[in-house]
Amino acid sequence: MKIAIDARESGTSTGRYVDKLIEYLQIIDQENQYTLLLKKHRVGTYRITSPNFQIMESNIKEFTLAEQTRLAWQLYRLKPDLVHFPLVQHPVLYFGRSVIGMLDLTTLRFNNPSKNPVVFWLKQRVYWLVNYVAARKAKQIITISNFVKQDVVKHFHVNPKKITVTYNSADFIEGKPTPVDGLLDKNFIMYVGRHQPHKNLERLVEAHQVLLADHPDLILAIVGKKDGATELLRSKIEDRRSKNVEFTGFVSDEQLRWMYEHTACYVFPSLSEGFGLPGLEAMRHGAPVASSNATCLPEIYEDAPLYFNPLDVEDMAKKISIILKDKSFRDKLIVKGKKQASKYSWQRMAEQTLAVYEKVLNAKVINKEE
Repeated sequence: MKIAIDARESGTSTGRYVDKLIEYLQIIDQENQYTLLLKKHRVGTYRITSPNFQIMESNIKEFTLAEQTRLAWQLYRLKPDLVHFPLVQHPVLYFGRSVIGMLDLTTLRFNNPSKNPVVFWLKQRVYWLVNYVAARKAKQIITISNFVKQDVVKHFHVNPKKITVTYNSADFIEGKPTPVDGLLDKNFIMYVGRHQPHKNLERLVEAHQVLLADHPDLILAIVGKKDGATELLRSKIEDRRSKNVEFTGFVSDEQLRWMYEHTACYVFPSLSEGFGLPGLEAMRHGAPVASSNATCLPEIYEDAPLYFNPLDVEDMAKKISIILKDKSFRDKLIVKGKKQASKYSWQRMAEQTLAVYEKVLNAKVINKEE
């Protein structure tokens, strides 16, 4: 069978899921013929290891009119038996057989103050429509946690039998750990990820300021690419004269590994997640984790972290303080975290995804025979 995979997000943090899926599909499936739709800057560098995989350039931006027209036309000309859109963005005008990933509904819940409010409101309406159409049009839906599965069922009234959960995994960074300037020999807690409002970083900063009473030299390291949301957060921190907060910006994998291995605590204060990969990645590298108890996080992390109420700054500070002060408890969290992270597998995710493809393709064959 001919399967097309929309891999236009390849090479981004969001697209890691797509890249890992393709990496392991090349290992486990030598029968179906795959066409990977990639943007121009990824075409020459993408690693193909199996002869039944080929690349087609699709330099079309997500959530644009071109996606609705040019991408649909490209797929109609390609004539695949199945298209997998790993992320929910897809051409509404494409009516071929498809599997669509609905990874979370966070955009529908939270505003982004760094964006024009009118434009963002319109974006949310478009995003809702794309999800609504996807939920009805897709032959099968893939989510990355049971929480998201139930969220999709609730919001879009989808039959849960139509949805398959395929968990992500966390990679171990193989490169040599490289210290980050300004953090060497320092006591620090850390967060990795985007700086959007639902990540709840304002409350994390407030909790860190509470911790300074007992830990005056403690640094809060906020890791991640800087954007408009970063500047808004920085401005609020400066207005409140918060101390010992460091924005590292983007760090290399080797620097990130060093941070995971040397942090006193990894803190994940998020209000909404589809899977929560950064916390699992921190566990994989031996960081003790204090986590929000919101949305999917207790499902994914189970008993590995120490949980707090993400809306309660005092509770957040209290739980982080326990990890900082109690070495024995901290060591237990590290052991639990490594064990929890080892439960997840990218290859298992790919195998489960392939099973979804086969379910849809076999149904097509049966319908033809009938």
